[in-house]
Amino acid sequence: MEQKIGPYSIALVSDFFCPNAGGVETHIYFLAQCLINLGHRVVVVTHGYGDRKGVRYLSNGLKVYYLPFIVAYNGATLSSIIGSMPWLRKVFLRENVQIIHGHSYSLINVDQIICVSYTSKENTVLRGKLDPNKVSTIPNAIETSLFTPDTDQFFKNPTTIIFLGRLVYRKGADLLCEIVPKVCARHKTVRFIIGGDGPKRIELEEMREKYNLHSRVVMLGMLPHNQVKQVLNQGQIFINTSLTEAFCMSIVEAASCGLHVVSTRVGGVPEVLPIDEFISLEEPVPDDLVEALLKAVEKREKGKLMDPYKKHEAVSKMYNWPDVAERTQVIYQKAVETGSPGRLDRLKGYYDQGIGFGILYIVVACIIIFWLKILDIFDPPAKNRLKEKPKSQ
Repeated sequence: MEQKIGPYSIALVSDFFCPNAGGVETHIYFLAQCLINLGHRVVVVTHGYGDRKGVRYLSNGLKVYYLPFIVAYNGATLSSIIGSMPWLRKVFLRENVQIIHGHSYSLINVDQIICVSYTSKENTVLRGKLDPNKVSTIPNAIETSLFTPDTDQFFKNPTTIIFLGRLVYRKGADLLCEIVPKVCARHKTVRFIIGGDGPKRIELEEMREKYNLHSRVVMLGMLPHNQVKQVLNQGQIFINTSLTEAFCMSIVEAASCGLHVVSTRVGGVPEVLPIDEFISLEEPVPDDLVEALLKAVEKREKGKLMDPYKKHEAVSKMYNWPDVAERTQVIYQKAVETGSPGRLDRLKGYYDQGIGFGILYIVVACIIIFWLKILDIFDPPAKNRLKEKPKSQ
């Protein structure tokens, strides 16, 4: 008989959440929904977005705390002991939180760590000097019902290569500037659709002007997430030029829409999709990527690309949120059963980071402990706890 896990009271903490639409935001939303379906009590803790402040309820009873944190840059908050701690403490006490699942937080003294690829796990263990037994690998997923093929456009549209992503150096915008004119020069009818914005957009605009490619290269600018499928359905080939990537959700979305993916061989990308049938991988070298794209174009014109719906069905089996949620709750159980180290052991964990930063971490930790003691006196924990029992899901 399979052992039941939980139920647990879980707080998903992140700077990024709805109404923004991005990879982290989507991940947290669907993970929360599936954890609720598994019987857990889940709240999301984030900062306020415009008029979204206080407590909001989303579908399936998901409770979201939009707290008055200071946003420093690009949606990221400026955490402070005095400003953030009272709010976080109040939420965690009020919701009787047992598990805090942070996103992009410090790795020091966490009980368990989840990486999205084995490459990411290896890098995290080495750079963070972590115990490998505390680090697990669970890939991201997508809601494949939102990314379905359009066979009419797939077969009737002229050969179209799609790029969707931020136009920045890390996403390989410089590579894209070199690739596009070379592919267009060697194939007279292929066209490109580029969606995204960023500091490198001006260079792509200049490239289009220089080579007179206005009729063959469409620049869409910033693209809302709910329009991604509509754009992907216009093409047959997806190009990813990232220079570093732990997982890359965009190539999974493209494959779910039936597109063949051509990508740089970086980070965890080789782990994401079956090579050759789903994805062609090359080093981040312009000429190599050009050749890979032209081979994909040739396959498309000869009708040798995998059937879009067969590809969609395969991706649906590889990446789904219920599976991710089930694997995640196993990590939660492991963290609970292992137990948290004592305060002295945690301070030792900070000291192990080195004399300089280690001592600094210890000083900050001691200030936090002292601040929590003060809060316990003036704002007793019992005063904040919800009196009613959590509703069973």
